[in-house]
Amino acid sequence: MNGEYKGDVTPKECWAALSESPDAMLVDVRTVAEWSYVGVPQLAPLGKAAILQEWQSFPSMAVDPDFARKLAQRIESEGGTRDTPVFFLCRSGVRSIASAVAMTAAGYSQCFNVIDGFEGPPDEDAHRGRKAGWKADGLPWVQK
Repeated sequence: MNGEYKGDVTPKECWAALSESPDAMLVDVRTVAEWSYVGVPQLAPLGKAAILQEWQSFPSMAVDPDFARKLAQRIESEGGTRDTPVFFLCRSGVRSIASAVAMTAAGYSQCFNVIDGFEGPPDEDAHRGRKAGWKADGLPWVQK
């Protein structure tokens, strides 16, 4: 377990937790462009929807200084609390770690990073989404 947030889970472990825990939430911290052109996790089979909250904005890729405040409002508006299990997802698992750390620092006790993210690392042909991650694991997703 990481000392700065609750820990890392695989995409399949995340899906299982979202399935088993009615209050668990998934936060996709990628950019608007990524959601639009690459796709987003489809949680409708679970009666849920991912919270889409950018950690950084394209094209500057500057971290949103109000990320924690904005996300706390979103979590609360969805019925969550500071003890709600919150799973963070990005492209490959880097921005999601930073966002899980930020929300832990903001007082959220159950922040998890989804390792390999939505698309995972590039394969031998330099394509993402085939080797590891949400898409490669065959979990539901949709083009936005």
